[in-house]
Amino acid sequence: MRQLRSYLILFAAIAGVSVATVALCKAQTSPAGPVQLVVAFPPGGVGDLVARIIADKLAGTLGQSVTVENRPGGTGAIGAQSIARAAPDGRTLLLGQTPEIVVHRALVGDVGYLANRDLQPIALVAVIPLVLAARSDAPYASVDELLKAARASPRGLLFGSGGPGTPGHLAGELLRSRTGARLSHVPFEGGGPALEGLLNRRVDFSFPVLLTALPQITAGQAKALAVTSAKRSPALPNVPTLSEAGVKDVDVSHWVGIFAPAGTPGEIVTKLNQAINQILAQQEVRDRLVGSGAEVTPMSADQFAGFVRSEAAKYVLLITREFCSRPLYGGCVGFPTD
Repeated sequence: MRQLRSYLILFAAIAGVSVATVALCKAQTSPAGPVQLVVAFPPGGVGDLVARIIADKLAGTLGQSVTVENRPGGTGAIGAQSIARAAPDGRTLLLGQTPEIVVHRALVGDVGYLANRDLQPIALVAVIPLVLAARSDAPYASVDELLKAARASPRGLLFGSGGPGTPGHLAGELLRSRTGARLSHVPFEGGGPALEGLLNRRVDFSFPVLLTALPQITAGQAKALAVTSAKRSPALPNVPTLSEAGVKDVDVSHWVGIFAPAGTPGEIVTKLNQAINQILAQQEVRDRLVGSGAEVTPMSADQFAGFVRSEAAKYVLLITREFCSRPLYGGCVGFPTD
């Protein structure tokens, strides 16, 4: 009897461990506690705006608090590096954008992290065109007039961007290389400050993301001369593409998505992907994003990872071909995409 009692106690202990293990596995399908969504740029830019839209909804979907924290610096590198080093438990996420995810890999290589190695793609949120914007009182109302003004001015024209390696910077450099116009780059610490720099007359024009620039365009503070996408934006149907305006082969957009540290359990990745895609399906969210010029195409985590790989390959080719031979970009490496 004593031996039987010992077996029963042992069996109960094993069963208890098994139940606890099952409970733990179930708990690991969602982040275990409050979630922090990091934006690697200052407030006021497209990443900050999108992050706050997503965070408000994600908190309700997950049933726990979701806070947004801005960690700017290094054109997104500082914030992305902090996520790459975070615990892979789904509680610390990155609102990743084109510069820190794919452009740094081509321009610089390892900036303390490698996005393809250290970050796990979760979900694509939106793809948004840039807009060639000038102040409403600028003496040019078209791309052709802007280029004529640049050629006529002894100093040329200044264009602003959210920092080196941002899509707005690359679009300006492509405009310069395609047309030969005298254009000089003025970097800011993010898209929000760059737009302020345009409105405050620190630069002559810029390529802000349409989602952030549309309120100023609608209010008459700025005017749109062209969009950088291959097709016209439904948000600005009367504004031509750069190609239609005579500047060929400039197809640059800005995209945003959610990333986690590499090694995050697959169950958590799937849970977060499903939650974010449910948010993107809400009419209120779609109206807000699509109405501001964004393209919203929900993807699985694997599909988003494939999208990121294709974007990385695109920017490696673009940067290697267009910029690596120029002295200003002599250090770029055309970093591998896999």
